[in-house]
Amino acid sequence: MPALASHRKPRPRVRTTAPAVGLTSAALASVTLLSSQSALAAPAPKPGIEDVQKKVDDLYRQAGTATQQYNQAKEATTKQRSKVDTLLDDVAKRTAKMNEARRTLGTYAAAQYRDGALAPTATFFLADDPQSFFDQTHLMDRMATRQQQAVTDFRTEQVKASKQRAEAVASLETLTESQATLRTSKQNVRTKLAEARTLLSKLTAEEKARLAELERKKEAEAERKAEELAKKQAAAKAEAARKAEEAGTGSGTDTGTGSGSGTGSGSDSSATTKAEKVLAFARAQLGKPYVWGATGPASYDCSGLTQAAWKAAGVDIPRTTWDQVNVGTRVATADLRPGDLVFFYDDISHVGIYKGDGMMIHAPKPGANVREESIYYMPIYGSVRPS
Repeated sequence: MPALASHRKPRPRVRTTAPAVGLTSAALASVTLLSSQSALAAPAPKPGIEDVQKKVDDLYRQAGTATQQYNQAKEATTKQRSKVDTLLDDVAKRTAKMNEARRTLGTYAAAQYRDGALAPTATFFLADDPQSFFDQTHLMDRMATRQQQAVTDFRTEQVKASKQRAEAVASLETLTESQATLRTSKQNVRTKLAEARTLLSKLTAEEKARLAELERKKEAEAERKAEELAKKQAAAKAEAARKAEEAGTGSGTDTGTGSGSGTGSGSDSSATTKAEKVLAFARAQLGKPYVWGATGPASYDCSGLTQAAWKAAGVDIPRTTWDQVNVGTRVATADLRPGDLVFFYDDISHVGIYKGDGMMIHAPKPGANVREESIYYMPIYGSVRPS
């Protein structure tokens, strides 16, 4: 048996480790590839609700800026169209006068042609520039005074008509530019508002509730600041009244602030009356919807409301926030009085009417109605007291 065993071929050893390692490497590579693909395919992280709030607020602010651009372009377009219409009317009237002068010249030409006085040159009376012909001294000398005046009148009307036509053409070009700006501004407003609506529409019910809570906190903080301002203003008013009383009952040597002179008192009284009318008008608009570009009476944008309110008090102020901020006297926030205009944001894209105690009446934004709100709800740019 041993001898037989010596002739057996040794069985090859089966190596199981190497293939196993190869399979593991392939599996790892596959897992790595799938992981990389999953990472690439993963959607971008959803923005936090605070980011959404900031983005929406910024879009509304941009829409407010575009609204003021629209208002500015609309006002320019209206003025330019009125100017163009006036110029075209003037051109028509001037053309009529020129044609009348031409007919007068034609009458003289026909008469002189019949008399044989100026037969060879009669047709020149009807030329576009008869003055150049009649500048010849020997012909002008033979013309009657009325004939010379007719030539002069025609030439005068012709020059004026030509000038007015040129002005009308230039005004029409300006009008076209204003209309283009108007269309661009209108589209910008719509684009920003559409972006804001899209962002809000993608929020879940829970996210909308969180956004509402953030708004409540923002309003509460703004109201707290308004209360602080109201207390400071009340204290300042009490101190001014105390000093006025001391000045009235003292030795008379104190000529400080207080009620001031009779002229100043009358001025203050007039300003107070205007402010009361402004606020009365503004209160009557509470609950009416904000509509960009609107000036009432059914709806308003921010500067449309302030313009209408001051107009009710007999004071005309410009249409846009950018122009309204330059009307009247600049006022510090601590010195605000009812009726003053408070402007917001660095680009001065929003305005409200101060009503006292740190509060204002304003037309906020699309989707909201005219309402009372703290002036601290938005960053304050500055304030103006129209006069």
